[in-house]
Amino acid sequence: MNVLTNLKPKRGSTFSRKRVGRGGALGSTSGKGDKGQKARTGGRVRWGFEGGQTPMMRRLPKYGFSNVAFQTKYDVINLDQLAKMDGEVTPESLKKAGLTKIGRIKILGRGELKKAVTVTAHKVSETAKAAIEKAGGKVNLIAAQAPIPEKIAAARAKNKAAKAALKSKAKKG
Repeated sequence: MNVLTNLKPKRGSTFSRKRVGRGGALGSTSGKGDKGQKARTGGRVRWGFEGGQTPMMRRLPKYGFSNVAFQTKYDVINLDQLAKMDGEVTPESLKKAGLTKIGRIKILGRGELKKAVTVTAHKVSETAKAAIEKAGGKVNLIAAQAPIPEKIAAARAKNKAAKAALKSKAKKG
């Protein structure tokens, strides 16, 4: 006979839940106490309500800035993962191998690399770079995409010309 099917909690250790507000053996107030908001039907206090005093969420200061939404995230690839790859390692080849999700790649130096590979990535740690070059490989860095200065300069010039036109109209009128 299976022992697990015969297991029962110790006598007196479990209780059925008191179903408040159902009448019966709980007396005239049905286990809800006397009067007040919590004794009424639907008498629930909303989240964060502190009985009229200024709630904690309004008392605490709200300031600061978090860079989480704007930070640059990288998929981390270590040398031991690179050792399993053949030939040239690029973000596209890593994606095909199922090693990346974000798209930007950072190579770190955990593990050993014994064969020569050409690595193209956005960032490479010093130890990883040294290990790749020691194995006879090559490291190519992908340049970060910065805003195009010509477009920005053209937009600023256009704004400046528009402001000058508005000023000259204001002087004439």
